[in-house]
Amino acid sequence: MEAWEIEARLAVQDTLASYVRYADSGRSEQLAALFTDDGVLRTDGGEARGPAAITAFLEDAKRSLAASPSGAGRIRHHVSSVHVTFPTRDEARATSYFLAVTAIGPDHWGCYRDQLARVGDEWRFTQRAATVEGHAPGSWAEARRVDGPAPGAG
Repeated sequence: MEAWEIEARLAVQDTLASYVRYADSGRSEQLAALFTDDGVLRTDGGEARGPAAITAFLEDAKRSLAASPSGAGRIRHHVSSVHVTFPTRDEARATSYFLAVTAIGPDHWGCYRDQLARVGDEWRFTQRAATVEGHAPGSWAEARRVDGPAPGAG
């Protein structure tokens, strides 16, 4: 592995970790800033393009979680099995698994599929697809599937 790839791999993993930290602390604008200007966040509940639309999408999810008796306004994402490849020095592809935990315990889980681009010295999402593969009975994710779109923050 060459030095540029080690540096890029660490920077991509930092972007992935920042996404989770911002999602779990409700910092929608900071999370949306991890996307390129035309970046896309896709979930089972739809798609948001660009930081302003992504921020609005996440704020809706945050309001829903805060109002949910099962969510109690708190969520923690656990991400594992991160796999990163580099088609070029300025592009990255990543896949990982996530488990979202709320006040009731495990709430929903699934997979992230990401495309990222180097922007200056940082890596930004050009696309993030968050696919919910399952959810617990009585969970926030289950209620969102029944009442409206799937959780926006994955």
